[in-house]
Amino acid sequence: MLRLLRTSVSQAVGSALSYAERLKRGGLYRASKTEDFNRHLDEASHWLARAQDAGTNRGIAYGADLGGPFLESYPETTGYIIPTFLELSKHYGDASWKSRAVDAGDWESSIQMADGAVMGGMLNANPTPAVFNTGMVLLGWAALLRDGPRDTWTESANRACDWLLRMQDQDGSWRRGNSAFAKREMTTYNVKAAWGMCEAGKALGRDDAVSGAMRNAEYCLTQQSPNGWFANNCLTDSSNPLLHTTAYVMQGLIGIGRLTGRTDFIEGAERTAKSLVKAMAVDGFIPGRTRPDFSAGANWCCLTGSAQTGIVWGHLYEITGDRAYLDALDRVNRYLMRHHDIGNPDTTLRGGVPGSWPTWGEYGRLRVLNWATNFFVESLLMQKRLA
Repeated sequence: MLRLLRTSVSQAVGSALSYAERLKRGGLYRASKTEDFNRHLDEASHWLARAQDAGTNRGIAYGADLGGPFLESYPETTGYIIPTFLELSKHYGDASWKSRAVDAGDWESSIQMADGAVMGGMLNANPTPAVFNTGMVLLGWAALLRDGPRDTWTESANRACDWLLRMQDQDGSWRRGNSAFAKREMTTYNVKAAWGMCEAGKALGRDDAVSGAMRNAEYCLTQQSPNGWFANNCLTDSSNPLLHTTAYVMQGLIGIGRLTGRTDFIEGAERTAKSLVKAMAVDGFIPGRTRPDFSAGANWCCLTGSAQTGIVWGHLYEITGDRAYLDALDRVNRYLMRHHDIGNPDTTLRGGVPGSWPTWGEYGRLRVLNWATNFFVESLLMQKRLA
């Protein structure tokens, strides 16, 4: 995620494409327009499995350019796909999904940096540490530890927590250790990394990690406006942030709030979630960026952030019982299903979810992404459970 919007050769080429060429490449991905719930879930889940099997390790491929092969494994998002694989094992009653989670957790331990951090970017020979990525992999190790402890994961999670706490400032924020691919002043979304540290702290019995997570959530709330909008919270434009990073903040606050009983964190997330319900169109479209008054800051949809927001609405329905959140989850999932390719003969594309719609939108231009697909699976599983 944090590497996605930084300039790369492929993105520079994508930005320079003519409208006709974007249409041509975008046409390789064929949205289904159907709402067969179980089929969409199956196709997206099995795309994640193919993304894991595509490489020479047990990490999950970053995604794929439309018309191209699977890319290198991505440590950050592999971390939070691990809990999804564990949920899919329960959903399908199939232990092979748990085996995938175990393999991914072991792989993450094998590539952990010497200082305890997780590298930024795709798997590479010259890793640099990243706070956000470390927190995301902690979500995976914590889920595995809850399912069945193992010394390797315990050691990895402890080392990761130690590093995050060393990097954390007294006010709870992280100004050090942020990814080389991110702008340091725009890291309010690190609260989701704090959630990973909180989950690990609970699994390991470490009060210091839980306290550190709460300090970050408290700092995060200092960046919030009364209507729920967050400052300093984007990869590229903090005045018009991505729905993706806004959703990360909501996820982090709810996760920490539920683990610690801090209702103020959940209330903070709910302020944002209510504004996004109002910002969503009747057909389920949510703008890919939002201005400080939650007006549309983009004319394309960030499918990634839409799926994340659906997950948040599902959690808030569980917590509050407010039917408006369940209705919002259903509406956004229907939008996502209508823009999901479940019939493509190219198995690199079929079942994967693009970063944006149209596919040449700014976020994840002309790519299917493993984390977009993962959040879609999570959002569908959430609705299935609630219904």
